[in-house]
Amino acid sequence: MHIQVDSHTHTVASGHAYSTLAENINVAAARGIKLLAHTDHGPAMPGAPHVWFFMNMKVLPRIMHGVGLLRGVEANIINFHGELDIDEDARCQMDIVLFGFHEPIVTPGSKRQHTEAVIRAMESGKVDVFAHGGNPRFPLNAEEVAQAAVDNNVLIEINNSSFTTSRVGSRNNCAALAEAVGNKGGYLTFGSDAHLADKVGNFDECLALIRSVEFPAERILSCNGTAYLDFLKLRKPHLDMSGFDSLFG
Repeated sequence: MHIQVDSHTHTVASGHAYSTLAENINVAAARGIKLLAHTDHGPAMPGAPHVWFFMNMKVLPRIMHGVGLLRGVEANIINFHGELDIDEDARCQMDIVLFGFHEPIVTPGSKRQHTEAVIRAMESGKVDVFAHGGNPRFPLNAEEVAQAAVDNNVLIEINNSSFTTSRVGSRNNCAALAEAVGNKGGYLTFGSDAHLADKVGNFDECLALIRSVEFPAERILSCNGTAYLDFLKLRKPHLDMSGFDSLFG
């Protein structure tokens, strides 16, 4: 299975990652990634970039070294109402908006609170991808989250880092979430969550997980860059993403 899209990566701008954007792009090109999402943490995360960092992404080229660069953010859920930390003007300029729970921002609560916060964020229409939803510190009702993702045309991420260096104990929750998405007819995306360039485009653990639950490959959107672009264009008709079309003939 060839993966064309890495929808979750970080650079030194996040404050706790170790590679530059140029280094990430070089690794993505070498590994055959066609679309690379540049998704540093939203401003509420300690060490994260200022809102101007996101506002200025317009200076980034659409394509570098044969890799399409998606301008994005990993926004933080800041409360159990599902509100986010990204400035609205900046958000409207983003090609892709990830969102998720991070302990420095929100102290874990109940399963019900986590589930409702995620659903409310999805219902807001402001988000595209729910990131690392298998975190055992923030348990969820997988069936309800999967249904909300389908209802609101949001992707559920399978996060490679959750099985290696972050969020220890995520595998069973990720499997349950993937199975629920499959049962509801939803779509997954793969994110390396790379905090070092060498991790960009590495999805070994993601692939092992989805094989274990027999998730249909045709509903892993990261396998099809054209379909991924269509998904984003549908959600963001105000943005011009035509510059990526040359990547896929």
